[in-house]
Amino acid sequence: AQYEDLDAVKQAEIATKQVKKISARQAQYNADNDLWEANRMLTSGVASRKQLDLDFAEDDSESTVHVLVHDLKPPFLDGRTVFTKQLEPINPLRDPTSDMAIFAKKGSALVKEKREQAERARAAAKMAALGGTALGNIMGVKDEEAEAENEAEKKAKEDKEENYKGDSKFASHLKTSAATSTFAKTRTLKEQREYLPAFACREDLMKTIRENQVIVVVGETGSGKTTQLAQFLYEDGYCQHGIIGCTQPRRVAAMSVAKRVSEEMEVTLGSTVGYAIRFEDCTSKETKIKYMTDGVLLRESLNEGDLDRYSVIILDEAHERSLSTDVLMGLLRKILSRRRDLKLIVTSATMNAEKFSDFYGQAPCFTIPGRTFPVEIFHSKSPCEDYVDSAVKQVLQIHLSLPPGDILVFMTGQEDIEVTCQVVAERLSQLDDPAPLAMPADLQAKIFEATSDGRRKVIVATNIAETSLTVDGILYVVDSGYSKLKVYNPKVGMDALQITPVSQANANQRTGRAGRTGAGFCYRLFTEMAYRNEMFPNTIPEIQRTNLANTVLLLKSLGVKNLLEFDFMDPPPQANILNSMYQLWVLGALDNVGDLTPTGRKMSEFPMEPSMAKMLITSVEYKCSAEMLTIVSMLSVPSVFYRPKERQEEADAAREKFSVNESDHLTLLNVFQMWKTYGFRDDWCMKHFLHPKLLRKAREVRQQLEDIMKMQKMEIISAGTDFDLVRKAICSGYFHQAARVKGIGEFVNIRSGLPTHLHPTSALYGLGYTPSYVIYHELIMTSKEYMTQVTAVDAYWLAELGSVFYSVKEKNFDERGARRKADREFSKRAELESEMARQRDEVAKKQAESEASSNERKSTARIAIPGTPRHVGIGAGSRIGQTPRRRVGL
Repeated sequence: AQYEDLDAVKQAEIATKQVKKISARQAQYNADNDLWEANRMLTSGVASRKQLDLDFAEDDSESTVHVLVHDLKPPFLDGRTVFTKQLEPINPLRDPTSDMAIFAKKGSALVKEKREQAERARAAAKMAALGGTALGNIMGVKDEEAEAENEAEKKAKEDKEENYKGDSKFASHLKTSAATSTFAKTRTLKEQREYLPAFACREDLMKTIRENQVIVVVGETGSGKTTQLAQFLYEDGYCQHGIIGCTQPRRVAAMSVAKRVSEEMEVTLGSTVGYAIRFEDCTSKETKIKYMTDGVLLRESLNEGDLDRYSVIILDEAHERSLSTDVLMGLLRKILSRRRDLKLIVTSATMNAEKFSDFYGQAPCFTIPGRTFPVEIFHSKSPCEDYVDSAVKQVLQIHLSLPPGDILVFMTGQEDIEVTCQVVAERLSQLDDPAPLAMPADLQAKIFEATSDGRRKVIVATNIAETSLTVDGILYVVDSGYSKLKVYNPKVGMDALQITPVSQANANQRTGRAGRTGAGFCYRLFTEMAYRNEMFPNTIPEIQRTNLANTVLLLKSLGVKNLLEFDFMDPPPQANILNSMYQLWVLGALDNVGDLTPTGRKMSEFPMEPSMAKMLITSVEYKCSAEMLTIVSMLSVPSVFYRPKERQEEADAAREKFSVNESDHLTLLNVFQMWKTYGFRDDWCMKHFLHPKLLRKAREVRQQLEDIMKMQKMEIISAGTDFDLVRKAICSGYFHQAARVKGIGEFVNIRSGLPTHLHPTSALYGLGYTPSYVIYHELIMTSKEYMTQVTAVDAYWLAELGSVFYSVKEKNFDERGARRKADREFSKRAELESEMARQRDEVAKKQAESEASSNERKSTARIAIPGTPRHVGIGAGSRIGQTPRRRVGL
C-alpha cells in the first residue's frame, strides 16, 4: 500500500509536469474570455447567478486597460481645400503590372540565396569559433583579428587632437591625399585645371554670367563645372560684396569638393574655402567660397529671408531634383525679384536643362562641350528575371570574349554590389582564368588607378556613378535598369527605399559613361520595348514621392500661408501634402485652421524631423530637457555600437551591460552618461565595443542643440533618476507610432494594424515580460517589419498626449457615448477656431481696403490743374490758399 501511494504521487507529479504551461498574458486573456462568456450567458437568461460563480479574483485587482482609436480630422483637411495643382497621386512605377516592376518587387533570387548562405555560415562559425569568447579566453585561444583591429585603432589615435569638436569634424581627417590616377600623378594641380573642358570656355562662360541674372550651365560629369565655376567667380571679383555659395545634394560631395578647391587655391580648408553640413560648420569670417548641402541653405533662409550674405548662389547637380533643391528653386525665384544684385547659376547634366530655363523665364543655357565618343547599345532580347545573375553572366561574357577595357556595372545597393563581386570572382576561379579586380568598399580610391599587371577592372556601383563620379578607362557598361528610390509608404507612415526601374534619362546617362575615353558598348538588361513603355522619360522628383512634413513646416515658418501659391517646379500631390499637414497637426505644430502654432514655430528652429523637435520642446515642460538633449543627439548619429565579425558574442555581452529595461532610448542615454563618467576616453569606448568617433559627433550635436535651446530661452534641467518623465516626453513625439502587444516579441500598430516585431538588438528583446504598449522611432523593412529604438509606454500616456488618436477603455465604459462626446467637443472647438479665423480674415480685409482708399485719397490730393497757382490744390483734401489782396484805387 505504501508503494502504491508513492506510485500515485509520482504519477500525479508527472501529470502536473505534462500540463502545457501558459504565460501570464495568456492566462489573463483566458480569464477575460471566461468572464465575458459568463456575462453573455447571464444577460441572455440561459444561466442564472446561482449556477455561475462570477466572483473572480481579477475583479478586485487592477483591470486591463485597452486603448481605443479615433479618426479625427481638422477642418482644413476636410477635402474641400485644395493645397496643390497636382490633385492625383503619383506612382513611382509607370506600369505596376509590367515585367520590370514585378521583378523589382520580387528582388534577386541570387542575392537571397547568398544571404541565406552567409547566415548559415555565421551560425556555424559562432558555434565553432572560440576566439574572443569566454571559453576561448580560459583556454588561451588568441583572437588575431581582434588584436589587429585594436592595433589599428591605437595607431589611428596617435595624432588625435584634444579638441573633441575638431576631432569629430571631417576637416580634421581631410589630409592632402596622394594622387591616384596616372594623369594626376604626372601633372600639377594647375595643369589639371587647364585640361578640364570648363577651363577652355572660361571667357565665354563669364561673359554670359555678367550679362544675365540667372544662367543654366549644362555640362557632362567630369567637365569641371563643380570645382571651377566657383573659382572663376572668385577670380572675377564676385566675392567683394558677398559670399559665393554652392549647394550640393549630398554631404560627402560638399566636403570633398571643398577639400579639392582649397587644394587648388592653396588655402587651408575652413579659411577662404569652407563647407557647412548639418551639425557641422567648417567656415570662418574669411570664407569667400562656401560649399554646403541644399538643406543648410534652406535653413539659412529662415533667419535671412533674402540671403543678403550671398552675391552668387550655385545650385549644383540640380538635375537630381532633391527635395531641398526643389524648395530652394521656388524660394530663389521670389528672392531674385527682390534682389537684382544676386546671381543664380543652376548647373545640370544634360537632363532637364530646358525645364530649368523655362522655370526662370527662359534663362540662357550655356553648354560646356564635353569629350564624348559613340556608344553602341545592346538590349536584352527577353526580360531578365534576376538582374544580379544576368549582370554576372554579362560581365563574364564580356571578359572572356571581348577586347581589353574596364567594365562598369550599375546595381541598386550595397548588398547587390557585394554579391555581384563575390559571384564574379567565384565563377572565374572555376574557369581558372585571371579574375578582374574587385574592390571592397574601403578601397574605393583604387578604382581610379590602372592595374599594375594590365588586368581588367570590374567596377560595380550604384547610380552615384551616373553623374557624381568620373572613372576613365570604362569601355563597357552593364545596366541592370534598376535603382533605389525613397518613396513615402502610407501603410507604415514613413519613407522607405523601394527598388524601381530607372528613367529613360538615367538609362541614357549610364550609357554615356562608356564613351568617355573611346568608342564604347552598353549592355542593357532590359528589352527595348521595356525602355520605351515601362520607364518614365525622367525620374519622379523627390518632392512628389516623399513625406513633406519638414518642408511644409519650413514653408509655414517662412510665411507661405497658402501652399497653392508657392512656386513649385513640379507641385507635390495633394495626398502627400494632406498626410504631412495631418502629421504636423497631430504634433501640435498646426492649429485647426492650418496656421502655425507657437509650438510649430519653435519646432521649425531645430534642424531635425518634427517628432524629435517635439520631444525636445515637451521635455522642458516635464523638466527632463538635459536627458532629452542627449537622447536626441544620440539618435542623430549612426549606431554607436559595433560588432566585429569574430567577437560578436563579446560585443553583445558588452551591449547588455548598458541596457535599460523597457527603453532603447534610455539605453542610449546610459551609454552617453557612462562615457561622460569615464572622462570621454577612447580606450573605454574600444573596451566596450563603442565607436568613439560617433560618440564625439553626438557630443558636438548635443552642444549645438543646447545652443539653439538657449537662444529659444528654453530651460535645460535634469530629471535625475525619474526616468518615467523621460519616457513620457519621448511618447509626446512618437505617440503616432505606437504598437500593442500581440505575442512574445510580436506587436501590431494600433492605428494601421500592421504587424511589427522587436529587433533582436532591442533592450526589450528577451525580457521576462512584454509591455502592453510601446512606441518606436522607425521601422526597418526586411524579411519582417522590425521596430528600432523602442520604449515601453503607459496606455494613459497615449490617451493624454495623443488624444486626437486614442482614448482609454475601462470598466463600465460606454465606448459609443465617449466617442460621440469627444467628436462633439472637437467639432465645437473646431467651429470656434474657424469662426475666429474667419473674423481675423475679415478684419485684415477691411484694414487692407481702408489703407487702399487712404492711398487713393492721397494720390488724388496731388492732382494739379493747369493755370492754377502751385500752392493751390484741386480735389479731395486740397489745401485752400489765401485770397490775394486786391489793390484799392481812388
